[in-house]
Amino acid sequence: MSLPEQSVALTQVTEWNDGAARCVEDSLAAEEPLEIRIGCVPLTVTMRTPGHDLELAAGLLLTEGIVQSAAQIASLRLARPEKGARANRVDVELTGPIPNRDDLQRNLLSTAACGLCGKASIDAVRRRDLPRPDPAFRIDPELLCRLPEVLRAGQPVFSRTGGLHAAALFDAAGALVAIREDIGRHNAVDKVLGWALLQNQLPLARHVLLVSGRGGFEIVQKALAAGLPVLASVSAPSSLAVRLARELGLTLVGFLRGRRFVVYCGDFRCIPANT
Repeated sequence: MSLPEQSVALTQVTEWNDGAARCVEDSLAAEEPLEIRIGCVPLTVTMRTPGHDLELAAGLLLTEGIVQSAAQIASLRLARPEKGARANRVDVELTGPIPNRDDLQRNLLSTAACGLCGKASIDAVRRRDLPRPDPAFRIDPELLCRLPEVLRAGQPVFSRTGGLHAAALFDAAGALVAIREDIGRHNAVDKVLGWALLQNQLPLARHVLLVSGRGGFEIVQKALAAGLPVLASVSAPSSLAVRLARELGLTLVGFLRGRRFVVYCGDFRCIPANT
């Protein structure tokens, strides 16, 4: 699998091993800022691993409730602040009116769960009127247990650096649809969901999202924004994530490792009734 451009940086390090030291070349996961603008209005600056930047911007627009479909995006363009500089800015043009600066910043703040209480965070998501996931979707638990191996196999940058998160989208049969890596777990999710948005695949009512980190509140609200019925992680969810998933009917799976997982809500989708 090819690596996204500029996703890996090389550096010289000193390795100490069993009493012997040597100089070797090491691979690092690249981390650079990306500014996203809507028209002339700065939306946010995020630290990310370069690669799939347009998908990252599209995913952020979707998961923060600024757009609901690709038809609302007139264009996405990588821009260089100055000649010779890296393209670390995405300029967005919408088909409709541009939200004002205060509304954009308020929207990002209210869904970030950063410095806000749980009630305020969930109320902000509720006001967006997100649809409840499809209650008819089912996935076999044996199939679910096989997904982490596919996720690990699809992480070329992690294999070289050991320093990235990943998010993978699977269909109902367990086939890998899309996978993205990033130094930020939220960015990895936004890249996958941005891909789905730009490919007109939404809502993802017959899909499963698997993330390599924990299933936090922000990851849950992003999954709900894309219409996903099942969100699984290899680590633990947070209390606020479980609360939001239960309120809106998302199946939330944690500690998906080997032949074991824990279902925090929505077990009817992945555990047969006669089990």
